[in-house]
Amino acid sequence: MTDRSETQNTVKPAPNADGLAAAARAASKKGPPPVHLWNPPFCGDLDMEIRTDGTWFYQGTPMGREALVKLFASILKLEEGKYFLVTPVEKVGIRVEDAPFIAVDCVAEGSDLTFTTNVGDTVTAGPENPIRVQFASDGEPRPYVHVRRGLEARIDRKTFYRLVDIAEPVPHEGEDWLGLTSGGVFFPITRMADL
Repeated sequence: MTDRSETQNTVKPAPNADGLAAAARAASKKGPPPVHLWNPPFCGDLDMEIRTDGTWFYQGTPMGREALVKLFASILKLEEGKYFLVTPVEKVGIRVEDAPFIAVDCVAEGSDLTFTTNVGDTVTAGPENPIRVQFASDGEPRPYVHVRRGLEARIDRKTFYRLVDIAEPVPHEGEDWLGLTSGGVFFPITRMADL
């Protein structure tokens, strides 16, 4: 006679947001979660998406609880171009349309530019957190600032317009560029010849 425990397949439960949130809360009790140190096994994809406007969706519904969005944002990780929510014991994939965060404000203090994101992160642009601008096919600028561990925030339109107002022309790579300086680094926006 065969032991039933040997013949039954163990089925791993599908990842869910509640279990992930509980694990994230437990892991972050002593400060920001050390996501960069965690390398748990992949547990599947979660029906979660961050839209271009920065809104988080779970199973097609916007996530209205700001505290939960901030919690998930704290355990977001980018690996080889894919986004994951990670805890010490599980890793689940999510979709991100553009950048996972939105820079909703920027304060110029001396020669530094400090950004605030829609999930409450603050970051000062510099060598570790560069600003970059790419242009869409219609010529619209898409500005970004690095936040942490490869994760970027798209700079929202109002903030970008304020930055353009304080940008200055600077010789850069043999041409004059309009750009910003922060943390001792010049970040080009566009060539003066293209204005």
